Amino acid sequence: MKLKKNLVLLGMMGVGKTGIGKYVAKRLKTNFFDIDRLIEKKNEMKIAEIFKVKGEVFFRKEEEFVTIKYLNKKKGSVISLGGGGFINDKIRKKVLSDCISIWLNVNLEIIRKRLKNSKKRPLINNNKQNNIDKIFMERKKIYSLADHEINCDNLNLNQISNTIIKLHEKI
Repeated sequence: MKLKKNLVLLGMMGVGKTGIGKYVAKRLKTNFFDIDRLIEKKNEMKIAEIFKVKGEVFFRKEEEFVTIKYLNKKKGSVISLGGGGFINDKIRKKVLSDCISIWLNVNLEIIRKRLKNSKKRPLINNNKQNNIDKIFMERKKIYSLADHEINCDNLNLNQISNTIIKLHEKI
């Protein structure tokens, strides 16, 4: 099935955007792009290292540049944004005008459990629970601007991907 528009997956860190995106792209026989991995490849370092060495401001500029480039260049793909990508006004406007955006929503307790031992998430490394809660509360209002929301709490990978594919088929 040929995608008419890019399918953009967004949501909090730890919700499964990358795994779900890869699976959906494979089922749809299309390209998958993970913005965080593309930034890491371009900078030849992991996100946590970019934050540490070059800072969050540098990272956010890279995120905007890479995201807009792929949104413009790779039509008909599945694209996974980083957790903060959709917060950027320029990225959000581009996604909302040209793509099908899907917020993969998971309740805060599940996110806390998934991120509990993570060392690669620079925004939450110190005081994890408070930082996760704060980021979630700040971002959920913006995430809710997506075209669609899937509550993934009690769904498996196949159920989530089926829902995404059905949403796409309606377009």
